[in-house]
Amino acid sequence: MEPHVNPFDLAGRVAVVTGGNGGLGLAMARGLARAGAAIVLAARDAAKGEAALAELRGAGHRVAFHPLDVASRSACQAMVEAVVGEFGRCDILINNAGMSIRKRPELITEDEWRQVLDVNLGGALFCAQAAYPHMKAAGRGKIVNIGSMYSLFGAPLVAPYAASKGGLVQLTRALACAWAADNIQVNAILPGWVDTDLTRDARQQIPGLNELVLSRTPAGRWGGPDDLAGAAVFLASPASDFVTGTTLAVDGGYSARG
Repeated sequence: MEPHVNPFDLAGRVAVVTGGNGGLGLAMARGLARAGAAIVLAARDAAKGEAALAELRGAGHRVAFHPLDVASRSACQAMVEAVVGEFGRCDILINNAGMSIRKRPELITEDEWRQVLDVNLGGALFCAQAAYPHMKAAGRGKIVNIGSMYSLFGAPLVAPYAASKGGLVQLTRALACAWAADNIQVNAILPGWVDTDLTRDARQQIPGLNELVLSRTPAGRWGGPDDLAGAAVFLASPASDFVTGTTLAVDGGYSARG
C-alpha cells in the first residue's frame, strides 16, 4: 500500500449489507457510506428499506435497496447479480441479517430450528457464495459476518441462535482459509450488548438484564449501533488486508471479563 493512501478509504467500492434497513446493519451501512462506499441494503422489509434509503440519500450517499430472503440460495444469487448489474461490482459483503426464537431448548420445533439456522448461518453462506466469483474476478474482496456474544457464551433460551452464531464463527474461518489465495478476507464481528429494538424487548422480558449487562461490562454501558461502524469500516477496508479468519468483539470488554 502506498504510504500516502488512506487505508480506510472506501471510495469506488460497493458494499452489500444484509439486514441493512435498521439497527446494527443500518449503522454499519452509515459508516461504510461515510468512508466512501456505495451501499446496497438487502433485507425483507421494504418499508423499512425505503426509510433507510431516504436517510442515506439525504446525507448524500449513493445507495440502493434490494428485497432479500437470505434463507433462499437462489434469492441471494439473484440479489448479488442485480447489484453487479446496477453498480458493476460487489467489493464488500456484510452478512448481518439474522433472527432469533426465544424458547427453552426442549420446546423448539423442527421448523423453528431450521428457520433460525437457515437465516443466520445458511444466509451468510449463500450470500458469500454469490459474491465470491465477482470478488475473485476483481482480485480482492471483503466479507464480514456478524456474530454475537452467543458465538462465545450459552444461555437457556437461545439454543438455535447460539448454535447458528457459533457456527458462523467456524464458517468465517473456513471461508477465510478457502479464499485467502484469491485475496478475499473473511472476518467476523461479535457485537456485545447493544441498545437496539431487539435488545429493548429482551430487557422487558428478562428481569435484571439491564443491571447484569452494566455490571459485567467493563465500559459500564450498553453499546450503541454506531459503535459497530468503525469495526465494519476497518474490516471492509485495505487497512485489514492481512487480517482474515479472525473475530473482533465489539462489546466494551464484556467477553474479556472472567
